[in-house]
Amino acid sequence: MAIIINIDVMLAKRKMSVTELSERVGITMANLSILKNGKAKAIRLSTLEGICKALDCQPGDVLEYRSDDSKEQI
Repeated sequence: MAIIINIDVMLAKRKMSVTELSERVGITMANLSILKNGKAKAIRLSTLEGICKALDCQPGDVLEYRSDDSKEQI
């Protein structure tokens, strides 16, 4: 996958638990886990907005694009 989800990074920076983020955004722990682990095929803009509001960040802080070439170098 070329889109990397950096929710773990932002949670660590904000010293927030996954449970707290789930409650603030209003999504289930299961759905948040799917997002965190990069298994999601899509994300609603309202969910992304809620995550950004709860973490006080921009969408670019949560989502990152990496080309397939850069994955091979890691």
